[in-house]
This record gives sequence, structure tokens and C-alpha cells, in this order.
Amino acid sequence: MEIVTAVAYPEVHDAYLRDHPVERAHEANSNMYGEENIERADRIRGGWWRIRLSRADVLGVVLPWHLSEGGELELVPRRGLTVADAAERVRGGGAVWTTANPVCAAKLRLLRRAPFTPLFLSTSPVDHTDYGDLAVRSGLIHLDGLHRMLAWELAGRLPERPLLDGYLVGDPAVVAEPVRAGRTGDESA
Repeated sequence: MEIVTAVAYPEVHDAYLRDHPVERAHEANSNMYGEENIERADRIRGGWWRIRLSRADVLGVVLPWHLSEGGELELVPRRGLTVADAAERVRGGGAVWTTANPVCAAKLRLLRRAPFTPLFLSTSPVDHTDYGDLAVRSGLIHLDGLHRMLAWELAGRLPERPLLDGYLVGDPAVVAEPVRAGRTGDESA
């Protein structure tokens, strides 16, 4: 993970709504929940950071409980899974998983070729029931982008180098992998 610069919460909120309008009309619009997560996350100490992520970074992101958009088979159990583990669950489930989870599967198909848009992450879980039983309590934790991260991995599109934009809230020092600074510290944030 590469830190680009510190940012203020209004920039993060505006960036989220630019790509994920709450009023977007489609049957599986969950953008309002993403916006709520961003708002909850603003309570995490350490401030907001614009970051760049590599495939390895994304594969290590911890996902909260996800019931597959009301499907029959949960994608992520309450203890959480990394993006890598969830992608293997989708691959391994094949047609059975796809049939049992039509809305989630449709989102993954749709997003495979979608343009890269920023991911939203935290260094600790937000205060919400979906995050309450996570086994991992620090690192890169999902706030928004579950389907995008999975779809891009399943399509083989995640970049090996840190080229994928994102926003992180919290102290970046708690992230398990060494952080490579994209600036020297002499620049103003």
C-alpha cells in the first residue's frame, strides 16, 4: 500500500457519492449502506488518507459478513474473509453458488469490466453488526467495494503494482504490510 496524502472527510464523502449515488435507480442499489459506513468510519482515530493499492493489498482486505444480496448461500461468514478467500469461495462454488445467489452473481458479472473506482477501507472495523464478529480487528478492513474487489480479482484485472486508488481511515501504521510513502513528508497534506 502506498500513502498518497492526508485528506479531509468532506473529500472522501464527495468522492464516494460521485461514484456511488444513493438515489441511483436499480434493484440492488446498496449505496446508502456504503455511505453510512463511510460516516461511521469517520469516528475512527487517525484521519483519512488517499492511498494506492496493489493486487496483494486488495487480496488481503478483510470483508465483513455478506449474505449475498439475499441469496441462499452467504458469501462471507460472520467471522469475515479476505478478498482472496471470498474469491476462492465464488470460484469453488461455480454454478451452484451463482444459481443460489443471482443478485450477487449479477453484480460480480457487471463489475468485471467496470472502470476502476476508489475503494474505501479502514484500519479497524466500524461499529455495525456486520462487523461485530470479525476475527481480524486491524489491518485493511472493507468499508465499500466488496463486489468491485471480487469482480476485478475474478476477471484477473487487479494491478500487481500499487495503482488502484482508495481512501483509508485510521492509523496506516497498523496495516500488517510495510507502508511505502508516496511523499516525503515535506509536502503539506
